[in-house]
Amino acid sequence: MTVVHEREPVAEILRAMAADRDVCGELVDAARTHSPEVARLTEAETHSHAAALIRAAGTWFATFGRVEEQDFAAALLLGADRAGQGIPMTAVLRGVQAALTRAVEITLDRCRSAGVPDSTLLTVVLRLKEYGDAVERHVINGYRAAERGRTPDGVSENRTRLLRQLLVGGVVPSSEELARAGLRPDGPYHCLVSDIGDSARSRLLSRRLSALRGISGLVEGRLVGLCPRVPRSEEIEASTLVVTSPAAPLDGLRPMYRLCVRAVGIGERQERRGLYDVTDFAAEIALADQPLLGSLLGERLLAGLDRSDGFHRQLALTAQAFLDNGRRLDQTAAALFTHPNTVRYRLGRLQQLTGVSLTDPQPPTDPQPENRSGPLSTLHWWWALTTWLRADADADA
Repeated sequence: MTVVHEREPVAEILRAMAADRDVCGELVDAARTHSPEVARLTEAETHSHAAALIRAAGTWFATFGRVEEQDFAAALLLGADRAGQGIPMTAVLRGVQAALTRAVEITLDRCRSAGVPDSTLLTVVLRLKEYGDAVERHVINGYRAAERGRTPDGVSENRTRLLRQLLVGGVVPSSEELARAGLRPDGPYHCLVSDIGDSARSRLLSRRLSALRGISGLVEGRLVGLCPRVPRSEEIEASTLVVTSPAAPLDGLRPMYRLCVRAVGIGERQERRGLYDVTDFAAEIALADQPLLGSLLGERLLAGLDRSDGFHRQLALTAQAFLDNGRRLDQTAAALFTHPNTVRYRLGRLQQLTGVSLTDPQPPTDPQPENRSGPLSTLHWWWALTTWLRADADADA
């Protein structure tokens, strides 16, 4: 009997091993025992790679001889991730070799238990040795690619496709695909959307997300990532805008992604930079969903202003800054680089034109809601001013 007839049982054994947490735990222990540098990583970081490599071994064994169907993305990913984590290549290879040796031992034990004939076991060992050699080559390639500041092509394409499926639409990735890309199917993950496309800045951010055990890729022209934790502000370039979502299961990230994209669009218009939570844009996103209401508020509260009058625009900008700064004259003046008396004068002129004072607190019993100084009145005025100014800017453009 040749190995061809035993190929499918052996492949099934390897797939079962990949799903067995005890087996993966043994491979992790072997890697950590033989490589102290790998032992400094968390077990979860090593476990996901071990499961992916054994799962890929099952696929490799089932498709042996059909090169176009063989997938070494898991090995490329392992090399790239370890390079990003600063583990020396020799230490990475020691861990890989120890894990693969233990995998061969467990595979042989399970093959015997499954009744695979002894006459084919030598061939199984040789085939697994060939797989191990190929894994080591791809680990090295992935490591060197990461050292050069780029993601290995196979990993990059796989991750980008998977991100699009998760966040935009398409066939939901299987657990095996998620694991090959370096994601835990049980999550949860934060979604990150940046304002940068394919550039040196995107490659730098990608490496930083990889160091956080995240994945990234270009989705709809922007660098997008999934991470188990949000990066710190100092881990993001000061010139980059990044919006993050709360952690959610992988199947719940699509609406989070859409909100982050909208927040980045708002942040770009406001020329914001740095790291933001999507909830920092909650009011602006919610108000943007009702543009007609914003226009109606502007027509009601700002009917006395003339869009063609530059001074009226200056009054509106001052009032908006006044509300943005908690109705504080001194802080508003500092934000506008002017004197508090100038701010007071402009707000007084606005009152003359609109009939409403933004500086004098009004009782909550005032029959006109826009005259009150409570939070809803502030929201209405801010919304009206923002919509009016945006429409004015769009008309100028």
